[in-house]
Order: sequence, then structure tokens, then C-alpha cells
Amino acid sequence: MKITIELYATFRNGRFKDEQREYMDGITVGHVVDDLGIDRGEVGMALVNGRHASMEQVLSEGEVVALFSMLGGG
Repeated sequence: MKITIELYATFRNGRFKDEQREYMDGITVGHVVDDLGIDRGEVGMALVNGRHASMEQVLSEGEVVALFSMLGGG
């Protein structure tokens, strides 16, 4: 199944802005994060189709996963 992945902030460094990838059925947000080589602890927010998602959320064909790094500042 095809999933679109959008990366924001520092996650784009050395990667991509958005990309469509092929995954097996039953893949979770956490598996996508792992596949990208991102430490799960570095993910500040994950969205699936614009809604907050956990690492355990199972994905379906055509969904859009947006990953945001932890933000700092004041």
C-alpha cells in the first residue's frame, strides 16, 4: 500500500520534504519512523491525515503521515 510521508523541521535535513512510499499492510506510524532512521523519542508530533496519531496507529492505503521534530526555544 502507498503512504505519503511529509517531514518537517530538522527531519528534512538529509532526507526529503515529502515522498510516497510502498509499505505492507498493517504498518504503524512507529514502523514508518523506524524505517526513516528517526529515533521515536525525537518525534514531537505525528499526524495522520491532519489528526494527532500515536506510534501504534495502524495505517491504511493512501494516508498521509506528517512527522514533526521536537521544537525548542522560548
